[in-house]
Amino acid sequence: MFDDFLLRTLQPSSHDLGGFKVHRTLPNKERTMVGPFIFFDQMGPAQLLPGSGIDVRPHPHINLSTVTYLFDGAIGHRDSLGSDLVIEPGAVNLMTAGHGIVHSERSPEDTRPQGPRLSGIQTWLAMPEAVEEIDPAFEHIPADALPEIQGQGATARVIMGELWGQRAPTTTYAGTIYADIALEPGGSIPIDPSAEERAVYCALGEASLEGMKLEPQRLYILKPGIAATLRSKDGGRVMLCGGDAFTTPRHVWWNFVSSRRERIEEAKRAWKAREFPAVPGDDLERIEIPEIPKTVSYP
Repeated sequence: MFDDFLLRTLQPSSHDLGGFKVHRTLPNKERTMVGPFIFFDQMGPAQLLPGSGIDVRPHPHINLSTVTYLFDGAIGHRDSLGSDLVIEPGAVNLMTAGHGIVHSERSPEDTRPQGPRLSGIQTWLAMPEAVEEIDPAFEHIPADALPEIQGQGATARVIMGELWGQRAPTTTYAGTIYADIALEPGGSIPIDPSAEERAVYCALGEASLEGMKLEPQRLYILKPGIAATLRSKDGGRVMLCGGDAFTTPRHVWWNFVSSRRERIEEAKRAWKAREFPAVPGDDLERIEIPEIPKTVSYP
């Protein structure tokens, strides 16, 4: 039965980063992209120790967009454009790397004494070749600017693209869908069938799709055009992502994604040579180039 609507299930690689876990389902050796999504991480949920916090030092990106979306907690974002703000639950941070950007992510100082909470999703989106080298950009969309759709005991917030007849104001560079679906106990909502590639991910709680239980931290890739309904007996939080399929491969090395392998080599050289711009107010330290054996290419 499940073969009628399901293409593949991706298992996560999970890592403890000292106080909280990260579950990564993309990229994956079995399937590396769903629409433009080439990186899918769940952070937490976690309650960090009093006096601690996350401190992701300045690091570079090229030829991709990063999307940060939180269920709980707060993250301070700074970048080389001068952006400096705190993202909180339900809002969207979209950072377009273009030809190159540097950013840092840290727990806000006022959350550290009691111990910050952290729970959310971070994704990277590959960009079409025609716009890979555009100027970097950053936009923050507050939660109340994102459309919400009501189901039977369910609320879906459209983060990117158009779903259920509602379009988010978030910039997209390729056909993209992305939504946060909160299911109350006994709630249900149909999954919009229009995107070329789609996947669902149970981040919190419990949910099922057409009678199939969604195991937490698994990415379930759906067949195109198939209608299906999400349900929850006890309540859950499910992400829906996808969009247009990419027909050309992407190469990934560390924080760099590009359609051109030589572009990644140039970015590696430029970061080592300190040619990327600095992050104002957070330029005393940075993450250095790691020892990664090779660039990986994804179709």
